[in-house]
Amino acid sequence: MEQVEKLASEKAVVIFSKSSCCMCHAIKRLFYELGASPAIYELDEDARGKEMEGVLTRLGCNPPVPAVFIGGKFVGSANTIMTLQRN
Repeated sequence: MEQVEKLASEKAVVIFSKSSCCMCHAIKRLFYELGASPAIYELDEDARGKEMEGVLTRLGCNPPVPAVFIGGKFVGSANTIMTLQRN
């Protein structure tokens, strides 16, 4: 849990992702198009990825990626982010 919290607070926008996930790609692209420069953590390329994935699931992110943090706080996964963007 500490590792996810630490990484999530390093930049204004942090996205936990998997490089092969199409929804992750869409969320990353959305933030780039909005002019943000999020920190991206590809869990499938990190030795602690499985552990962080479990933490994200316990935080309520189902599926665990993409998981978006803004200002160090968990905002949500793809559905939540897309809904917020539309509104």
